[in-house]
Amino acid sequence: MAQHSPHPGDASPVRRRALLGAVVLAVLVAVAGLVAYLTREGRSPSDTPVSPPSSPTVSSSSAAPSGPHTRPRALPVPPKTRDPITYGKAAAAALWSYDTRAYSQPELRKALRGWLTEESKYADPESVDKVVPSPVLWKEMAANGQFATAKVNEGHFPHAFNRALQDDPGAITQAYVYAVTVSGRQSIAWKGSPAGGAESRSTTLAVQCRPDHPCALVGVMPSVAP
Repeated sequence: MAQHSPHPGDASPVRRRALLGAVVLAVLVAVAGLVAYLTREGRSPSDTPVSPPSSPTVSSSSAAPSGPHTRPRALPVPPKTRDPITYGKAAAAALWSYDTRAYSQPELRKALRGWLTEESKYADPESVDKVVPSPVLWKEMAANGQFATAKVNEGHFPHAFNRALQDDPGAITQAYVYAVTVSGRQSIAWKGSPAGGAESRSTTLAVQCRPDHPCALVGVMPSVAP
């Protein structure tokens, strides 16, 4: 698959991470894993692509949704909201859902990138790309008609984020980037196994919500902040 090439005028990934760190570090410094997220070259998001049906990591203890939920799903569209927790929950559900029967891997990748903030110095498309199964894995999953649905249980600001924000409320007012931790459950099914399997999921996302603009995704954190 062709890799995303930033426009010549765009900041490099390293510069974007440095700028984001300079703006929000005062608020997010206590969130576990943030420094690594902002400074390292290789991103390792907390949500990794789902393995094909043969993988032993998928539990069969809970059935995937049946009925209307098994129909081909549309590509995810971001909601229009200024609430970072509402947006974070919707983004997590989008990241945990896919349908190899309904669209291609490049189409899903493009759709999820559409959730990112238009402020390129903050957006981290690489962290989103790593949540999408690779083209090779997608092909194998598609051959089995694999799809996944997500149920979000709750979303909240991490405890350390809340404490830091209370200590310095003005620290967020330049970039308006919030940390949002979301937990839920992903259900998976495929041809020949409509019952499928399910597993718990959790992730911490960076969400930008400026007062005069709907929220947008900044990126997927490498670790989950409680």
